[in-house]
Order: sequence, then structure tokens, then C-alpha cells
Amino acid sequence: MAAEAELEAAIGQSPAADVSARDRLTIIRILRVNHAGEYGAIRIYGAQIAVARLLWPDMVPYLAGMLADEIRHCRLFRAAMPTRASRPCRIMQLWSLGGFVLGLLTALAGRQSIWVCTAAVEAAVHRHLGDQLHFLAGRDEGAKTIILDINEEEIAHLTTAQNHLTSQGWLNRLLHGTITMLTDLMIFLSTWGDSTRMARALAEDAPSTSGSRQ
Repeated sequence: MAAEAELEAAIGQSPAADVSARDRLTIIRILRVNHAGEYGAIRIYGAQIAVARLLWPDMVPYLAGMLADEIRHCRLFRAAMPTRASRPCRIMQLWSLGGFVLGLLTALAGRQSIWVCTAAVEAAVHRHLGDQLHFLAGRDEGAKTIILDINEEEIAHLTTAQNHLTSQGWLNRLLHGTITMLTDLMIFLSTWGDSTRMARALAEDAPSTSGSRQ
């Protein structure tokens, strides 16, 4: 993980001077959706912890640790907004309500549903962060540094969830797919479609990138 001094410098860093107006708007939307997504994750884990304290107390330490990480991530993205002319997402209340409902329902459904939820959300987040890192390279190295740091913990959350999943039944697969779809939809809406544009650009660059490594 990046040192605190490195993260502080990244927070106050502005995009590259030659970044186009269109790309600056995409950077604004990246910070906006990431901040909203982290807030949604806080709401998911908060609801799950409330239920787990009553029904699944052995899971509370895992969930509390991931919640602490998400709170830190949310603060980092919020702190990076002012120097990039970004501000919180207009549909924050939808992220908040959706996160709470998802956390509550999956916690009531049982331990495996909690881990399915974590695995689905973190896998979707990790995929979108990868697209963002590809886009930000050379455009906003500060934002890239923040996301690289955060992505390490998101991968750790994903690995923890996958290690605790003991059932691959159709219900879990259906739940995983549904949560992934809803997460992707929220990200699409919050970025006005920029998430799809970044994923498409990464796919187009993939052949040349792999060829240059040979």
C-alpha cells in the first residue's frame, strides 16, 4: 500500500495539463462514482453487521474489518474531489438505500449469502477499477495512485469472500449474477455511460498491449 505522504500528495494532485475537457469530465465522474460506491459499500456492511451481531456473531470481525477499509476509501475519494472539480453523486441516496437493503437481505438470508454479496460486489468493483486505472494512466497519476492503493484492499475483500464460499448452487449463482448486474447498472448510471466507454477502450487496446510484451 502507498505511504500516507504519497497518498496525501496524490489527493492534492491535479490532472495532467494537456488532458482534454472530455477526459477531465470522465475523471470527475470516476471520483464521483467511486465515492458513491464506497458509501454504498459502507451501507451494505453496516446493515450486515447489525444483523450478524444477532444471528452470525462469528462473522462480525470480518465484516467490521472490511467496513473500516471502505470508510477509509470513501474518505480518500472525497478528499480528492475538490482539486479535480468533482462533487458527490446526485444519486447518493439511491446508493445509500440500495446498499442498506442489499446488506440487510443478504445478512438475513445467511452466512453464504453475505459472502456471495461481498464476492459479487468486490469482483465488479475490481473490474471497474482496472478499467479506470487504464484510463487514468498519463491523465491523472494522483487519482491512479489512490485507486491502486484502494484496489489492494478490494482484492483482499474478494479473496476473503471467495475463501469462505462453500456452495456453488444455482441460488448462489443467481444471487451473484443479480448483484453483479445491479452493481454494474449503478456504476453505469453514475458515470453517464463512461464506465462502458472505458471498458471498451481497454478491450480495444488489449491486443496491442499483449503483442508488445512478446
